[in-house]
Amino acid sequence: MPTNPNSGVPSLSAHITHLRYPLAPLLSITTGTPHPCFPSTLLHYHLLTERQLDDLAHFYHQRTPTTFSFLYPEPVVERWNRAASIEHKRRWIGRFVGLRGCASPVGVEMDVQRQWPNTGEWGSEEWDEWLRRRMEWGMEVERMREAGGRKGAW
Repeated sequence: MPTNPNSGVPSLSAHITHLRYPLAPLLSITTGTPHPCFPSTLLHYHLLTERQLDDLAHFYHQRTPTTFSFLYPEPVVERWNRAASIEHKRRWIGRFVGLRGCASPVGVEMDVQRQWPNTGEWGSEEWDEWLRRRMEWGMEVERMREAGGRKGAW
């Protein structure tokens, strides 16, 4: 993205151009039609409400496993949780429809990396807790890779 030469911040026009990027609608395996509220642009994707995200997941067989759930290129049915935050749901739907940058678990990676224990000794409770969280994060990433089934998705 072009940046403002004085601030190093991407320009407003670059953001607007990015958010205008059109999204091709995903068709339902059972009906052959897109969901009525499928986002037509990246901006519309970012403006989806939690209810719309749940409706999209249901329409595309991702909220409750069915025989059709795993016939889509990037199924997310195994991790869909109605009680999850809207950020998680948006990321899962983004991954489902093929948007880049939606594959990592929300918040988990940053939490693990930011809380590297800088005090205490190796083997202390602090280190053990950090290592446990790091291993859980690694297992989650591996589950996501296996569920994606596409080479190069990572």
